[in-house]
Amino acid sequence: MPTYSEMMKLFNFKSKNAVFKVVGKLIEAGLVTKDHLGRLIPTKSFGDIPMLGFVTAGLPATVEEELPDMVNLDDLLIEKKATTYMLEVDGDSMIDAHIEKGDMVLVERANQAKDGEIVIAEVDGEFTMKYFRKVGNKVWLEPANKNYKPIYPEHSLNINAILKAVIRKY
Repeated sequence: MPTYSEMMKLFNFKSKNAVFKVVGKLIEAGLVTKDHLGRLIPTKSFGDIPMLGFVTAGLPATVEEELPDMVNLDDLLIEKKATTYMLEVDGDSMIDAHIEKGDMVLVERANQAKDGEIVIAEVDGEFTMKYFRKVGNKVWLEPANKNYKPIYPEHSLNINAILKAVIRKY
């Protein structure tokens, strides 16, 4: 969470007292709390959204609305918060894997991958997102678009992260 000084700049406030009042409202609303050192931390409900039930993707059917259950997107998508980060996709080499330009990908740092996992890799000094392929001692990166060719490393292939989720806004 940002410090009071950082929030002062972020909100374009002239005093920390204004930030103090905003933080007080956030604490009152249950969105943040303070740890034992007085630092702000998000509460469990910070990323919660209501889960109302199911929707049929086949033939139309009646749906009974259930009592709302809360789902926290962090808990759902992020297993290891300290090693997880997001990247914005640029390019179309993964479109057949339903990953398009402008999508956000949630990735987890790793230096090894299993055959078939989608990875962020450094190959011969350049970064890309592709399927990791390994047969015996032979490794390569495979695009998910027939207009691109597989990438066979000439010098080096280092795995930096493994894809965990794709986020697309409509």
